[in-house]
Amino acid sequence: MKPIWIVDDDASIRFVLEKALAREQLPTRSFTQPREVLDALADGAQPGPQVLVSDIRMPGGSGLQLLEQVRERLPGLPVIIMTAYSDLDSAVSAYQGGAFEYLPKPFDVSKAVELIRRALQESQREDVAEQQLADAPEMLGQASAMQDVFRAIGRLSQSAVTVLITGESGTGKELVARALHRHSPVAGGPFVAINTAAIPKDLLESELFGHERGAFTGAQAQRRGRFEQAEGGTLFLDEIGDMPFDLQTRLLRVLSDGQFYRVGGHAPVKAHVRVIAATHQNLEQRVKDGAFREDLMHRLNVIRLRLPPLRERSEDIPMLARHFLQRSAAQLAVAPKRISDAALTRLARFAFPGNVRQLENICHWLTVMAPAQLISEQDLPPEVLQEGDAPHRAPQPAATAAGEDWERALEREAEQLLASGRSDVWDLLTRRFESRLIGTALAATHGRRMEAAQRLGIGRNTITRKIQELGLGGSDENGL
Repeated sequence: MKPIWIVDDDASIRFVLEKALAREQLPTRSFTQPREVLDALADGAQPGPQVLVSDIRMPGGSGLQLLEQVRERLPGLPVIIMTAYSDLDSAVSAYQGGAFEYLPKPFDVSKAVELIRRALQESQREDVAEQQLADAPEMLGQASAMQDVFRAIGRLSQSAVTVLITGESGTGKELVARALHRHSPVAGGPFVAINTAAIPKDLLESELFGHERGAFTGAQAQRRGRFEQAEGGTLFLDEIGDMPFDLQTRLLRVLSDGQFYRVGGHAPVKAHVRVIAATHQNLEQRVKDGAFREDLMHRLNVIRLRLPPLRERSEDIPMLARHFLQRSAAQLAVAPKRISDAALTRLARFAFPGNVRQLENICHWLTVMAPAQLISEQDLPPEVLQEGDAPHRAPQPAATAAGEDWERALEREAEQLLASGRSDVWDLLTRRFESRLIGTALAATHGRRMEAAQRLGIGRNTITRKIQELGLGGSDENGL
C-alpha cells in the first residue's frame, strides 16, 4: 500500500499523526515543507502518496500552492488541508483548489484518522475507476442489452454487410457505427458520416453524390460527394428515416448497382463503400405512412442492431458518469471531480429522455458548476432533482410556472439578504447569476467560449472578461 504523506513544519503534529496512523497499520512519510514534497514527487524513487495531509501555512511555501502543484501531477489524489487559522478565506480557497477536506486545528486525533480513512477509500475507488477508464474499450456498458450489441459487433467483424442501427436520439448510434467500421475488413479506409436530416433537401443530393462543374448555379468546380470520400471505407447515413423520398430512390440504386452519377454528370462512378444507416424512427411505420420506400428498408435492414435507451441500462450510469467527468475535466483542463454514491443513486433514478448524450451534458455541467471536488446529490442539476423519483415519467414541456418558481426563489433570496443588513446584495446575486448562466453555456458548448458567447447573445470580449472575473474554466481554443 502506498503511504500517507504528512506535510507540516510542526514536529508535534507530524509525530501525533504518524503514531495514530501506525496504530491503524497505515504507512506514512513525513515532510517539513512543500519543496521536499515536490522534490520527492519529481524523484519518483519511492512510491507516491495515497493521501496527502498538509498544513496550510509553513515556512518556505503555502499548503494551497502545494495543493495546486500536486493536483497538476496527481489530479485524483485526495488532499486534506490542515490549518490553525480557521477563517472563511482559507476554507474556501482549500475547497476551490480541489481539497478533499478541510481540517481545522486543534483536531481530535480519532476524527483525523477517520477522515484520512475516508480519503483512502476515495483514493482506492478513484484508482479502480481510473484503471477501468484506462482499460475501457471505445464503448462502455455492462448491461445485458449492451453486451448483446458488443457480441454483434464481434460477429460482424469479418463482414462488410450493410447494417441498420435503431434507437432513440442520444443512445450512441454513431459510436456503434464507428466501432463496426474499426472492427471490419474496411477498417483501413475512411469513415465518413452524414446526417441526412440536417442538410437541406436541395443540397443533400450534391452532398451524397457530388456534382460536376456547371451542374447548377455556383458549381464552379467538380466536387466529390460523401460516397466518393468514403471509397474503400464506410459511409454512415445518420437519421436515414428522414431522407427525402426522391433521394431514397437514388440511394436504393447505389446499393443495388454499386454505382452512381454525380449531379450533372453522365459517367457512372463505382462505389466501393460499406453503408451503415441509423434512425430513431420506426421505419416500418414510415413505410406504412408512405414516407419511406419499403424496398430501401429491406435493402438497409440486412442486419439490425437496436441500441437500448439509458433507462433500460441504469446499471451503466455510474461507469458512464465517471468516464464523462474524466473526459470533461480533460477537455476543460481542470482536475476531474469525484461523484458521491448518493448522487449516483439519484442519477440512476432519472429517466434520461436524452439518453447517454444527456448524461454526458450533465457531467459537463457538473464539471463547471459543482462547487466542490466531490459532487453531492444536491449539486445535481434541477431537472434531475425534480424528476429523480419518477424514472418512467415522460419529459414535460417547460411551463410558465417553472419560470415563476425561479423568479420567486430569487425574490426570497433577495429578501433574506436585504433583511440580514448586507450592503452588497446587487453584486452578490449578479455574480451568482452570471456564474450559473455562463457556466451552463460553457458546459453546453464543451468549453468553447466563442460559441457560448454567441448562444448567450454577448460579445467574445465580454465572456472572456466575465470568465476571468468569476473564476470559471473553459478552453480557449482561439475562442472557438
